[in-house]
Amino acid sequence: MEEFSCKRKKLDSNFEDSASVKENGEEQAKKSGNQDREYFQSYTDVGIHEEMLNDAVRTNAYRYAILKNYEKIRGKVVADVGAGTGILSVFCVQAGAKKVYAIEGSSLAEQTRLVVEENKMADRITVIQGKAEDVTLPEKVDVVVSEWMGYALFYESMLPSVLCIRDRWMKEDGIMLPSSAVLYIAPFSDEEISERIEVWGSMKDKYKVSMDCMKTYAKQCLSYGAHVRCICPEDVISHAYQLVNLDLNKVTVHEVTNIQRKFELSCFGSSRLSGFVLWFTVSFPGNVVLSTSPYSQATHWGQTLFYVEKEPEVKQDTVISGKLSLRPNQQKPRFLDVNINFQVDGGGVHQKYYYMSDNIT
Repeated sequence: MEEFSCKRKKLDSNFEDSASVKENGEEQAKKSGNQDREYFQSYTDVGIHEEMLNDAVRTNAYRYAILKNYEKIRGKVVADVGAGTGILSVFCVQAGAKKVYAIEGSSLAEQTRLVVEENKMADRITVIQGKAEDVTLPEKVDVVVSEWMGYALFYESMLPSVLCIRDRWMKEDGIMLPSSAVLYIAPFSDEEISERIEVWGSMKDKYKVSMDCMKTYAKQCLSYGAHVRCICPEDVISHAYQLVNLDLNKVTVHEVTNIQRKFELSCFGSSRLSGFVLWFTVSFPGNVVLSTSPYSQATHWGQTLFYVEKEPEVKQDTVISGKLSLRPNQQKPRFLDVNINFQVDGGGVHQKYYYMSDNIT
């Protein structure tokens, strides 16, 4: 298997209730629409595209996967969902695509057209500006390609848009690029966290002001949301557990917006449980794999860390069992609500809620 990987987001009274439900629904739709506008606006920033294109592991994996699958693309019609600068659309034409519809929700679409023209592919690539859920294509497509993955795989909730294009516009015998996605969880230990917390204890020696009371607050702040960075393989303290395995040709929108999975992890060595780390892989036909595992090269996704407030001690063969739920936030669907409940060797249940928003650090 050829692998590209990484190391390195409620009528008389019943009528009133019904009106309230309608009002709440309209308000929620308005908030969701506002967030969509903010989301698409963010993708007009050239820095985001610079970061993604400079991620050679990511970009080369897509390029290689597309070119390797040229027999499935040559002479075919392709939809590129969330086309960005259009580089995947260009790769598809290089692989022999007859026609590519590059769907881009943001005003960056104007630049996408310039990239297409610069590469002399305007006769093969049509740029369509609009949300995937709203666009109308002139014909059915044979291939749907998209780089939709966010932190912890699902952050930004772009996958439902890709599945919408698949369900509305892909032929029955069409293919998805990538074709599958897997999300993993593992426990990790972070010695630097103790040092960061103990900084507050050192204030008395430094400035003659005691601030031990800040330690609990600092730990609460640290464990409120998600953190994204590349961790060292030696900080992972058990084998990873496969939480989700998606067949992107068959999975439904409901299944990807209502993730609830149990897990069981057996630790090795003696250390402290600082929290849980998530990473993902996506696979393409032809055994091409793009992985964000901590065991190899970095990508811009890094890994996603969720710290716990109390760090229980673990040792060889300590069993950590629990459940993870992951859903789009009701008011801001591009953000995620993450709940992790766990037990250490069958002890008391630890429950923690995390809010994945733009404040990811």
